Amino acid sequence: MNHIQNLIERYPALAVCEQDVTAAADLMIDTYRRGGKVLLCGNGGSAADCDHIAGELLKGFLSLRPVSDTTIPSPLRENLQGSLPAVSLPSLTAALTASLNDLDPTYAYAQLLYGLCKEGDLLIAISTSGNAANVGHAATLAHALGGKVLALTGEGGGKLAGLADVTIRVPAKQTYQIQEFHLPVYHALCAAVESALFD
Repeated sequence: MNHIQNLIERYPALAVCEQDVTAAADLMIDTYRRGGKVLLCGNGGSAADCDHIAGELLKGFLSLRPVSDTTIPSPLRENLQGSLPAVSLPSLTAALTASLNDLDPTYAYAQLLYGLCKEGDLLIAISTSGNAANVGHAATLAHALGGKVLALTGEGGGKLAGLADVTIRVPAKQTYQIQEFHLPVYHALCAAVESALFD
C-alpha cells in the first residue's frame, strides 16, 4: 500500500503537501537506514504529538515487526517487536523542567538536544505557527550538530520553515485545525517508514 497516496485520498485538502510528505518519509527512512535516530520537540498539543509519534516508531504500528535477531534469547525475542529509535524530548520531564528552571526557557529543548543529537540524527520539530522560539533554537542546534530537521507547521510555515530541510505546511491557520491535519500526516509517515524498513 502507498500510505501517502492513501493519506491524500482520505484527506484531499492535504494534496498541496503531497511532495513534502513524500520527502519527509524519504528523510526519515534515510535517517534510519544510516543508523540515526529521531528526536522530537513541540509545545502543548504538539508535545503530545511528539509522544504519539515516538510510540508509533518504537514498536509495531500497522505491522507486528517480528524480531529475528537470534542474539535476543527466548522468550524475549518472541515477545518483542522491531523498534526504531525515537526520543520525545517533552517526555523527559525531569531534565526538561530542570532546564526550564536553570536556563533561558527558550533554550530548554536545545539543551536536551545537545546531549542527545549526533551527526546523522533527525529532529522532527512541530510548531503550528512555525514561530515557537524553543523549537527554532532546537532546529538551529540540530544542524550545528550534523543532524537534519523535519518541520510540521501550519500553512505559513513561520521561521521554522527556513530552518528545516523539509517542511510540511498543512493547509490551515487555526491551531486546532493544524493539529487535526498533523495527526493523519504523521500516521502516514510512520506507516511509510515501517513499510519500507520492516515489510
